[in-house]
Amino acid sequence: MRRFLAAALLSAAAGCASPAPAQTDTLPKDLNVLFWTQDQRDAAFRTMETVPKVVVNTVAAGGPVYPLPQGKPLEIGQDVDAHMAKQRNAGLIIVQDGKIRLEKYALGYAASGRWTSFSVAKSFTSTLVGAAVKDGYIKSLDDKVTTYIPTLGGSAYDDVSVKQLLTMTSGVKWNEDYTDPRSDVALFNLQKPVAGEDITVSYMKTLPREAPAGSKWVYKTGETNLIGVLVSSATGKTLSQYLSEKIWKPFGMEQDAVWMLGATGHEISGCCVSASLRDYARFGQFMLNGGVAGGEKVLPDDWIASATVKQAGIDIPGRGYAYQWWTNDDGSYAAQGIFGQGIFIDPKRKLVIASNGNWPTATDPEGVGAAREAFYKAVQAAVDREAK
Repeated sequence: MRRFLAAALLSAAAGCASPAPAQTDTLPKDLNVLFWTQDQRDAAFRTMETVPKVVVNTVAAGGPVYPLPQGKPLEIGQDVDAHMAKQRNAGLIIVQDGKIRLEKYALGYAASGRWTSFSVAKSFTSTLVGAAVKDGYIKSLDDKVTTYIPTLGGSAYDDVSVKQLLTMTSGVKWNEDYTDPRSDVALFNLQKPVAGEDITVSYMKTLPREAPAGSKWVYKTGETNLIGVLVSSATGKTLSQYLSEKIWKPFGMEQDAVWMLGATGHEISGCCVSASLRDYARFGQFMLNGGVAGGEKVLPDDWIASATVKQAGIDIPGRGYAYQWWTNDDGSYAAQGIFGQGIFIDPKRKLVIASNGNWPTATDPEGVGAAREAFYKAVQAAVDREAK
């Protein structure tokens, strides 16, 4: 269950206050999403940049918009409205063979708005690693993390490679228990920042080793935040700038996105991109299109094949973990965030399903989570029926 929790409860961490929101009576006054009411989440998830104390960078769009033409409605064989109601989906879009086969909205959300992503952002961050490799900023995934974050030197991360960070197999001890106020994920953004050092680095370099590097998978939001620091350090650019430069503008995203900042001014790279539903689907289409944006390959030739196939076991039959993507043995893969955020990608069927939502609880793999997986399979089956 906890593996699917996102970075953003996350003591999340923003610095200064942003302009006062319009719905001050509805929006929450603190950053611990677990304690927000459902009404507060409905309001905040579509306007995270207006929540008090939240500061963001803009991921600028620009240029011709990547077209998502309307296609023939997909006959899924079930009541989609009922499915969305049970999921508390704010938005659901199915793009197949580059065409919109279904698009619906609820909870006061619309195509013109943004919705927060939570840990879906992890997959954005890992993709920027691929771009940095392609651009030569990162020489090799076998490089040690300390090559790019020297202040981690002398810590358990001395022996950890960039690839092991991507696959969460560093062997560094970490507790991702959101119910435990003394867990690492609860504490790592609460310390006093050290001048000139990202707050995540300050905490992570104190952690002990529990297994040899590469030998054990443990879901660690803090390590995705380290990946973000690594990319920013290697490129000399903020994650928002680099995402805009490499994907958002050249691929043709329709709207600006925003990315929440942590206490020391870096994007919270394990979390907290807010974008439109169609642009989440376009990111899935970017992956399906082989990582090409603006007619140029943004990622190394072998990146997507490696990034989206099981690199580590997660003790769930048929599933695995790759470069910050959840994998399925049928070749499909997904980005997932708490409260029902997701991008499901099936290359075999040229299929992207993007969903935003506000589940009753942050994570419920046996309930709404299982129902979402069943819906994915129903959509796959519908595409297969059409192909016969």
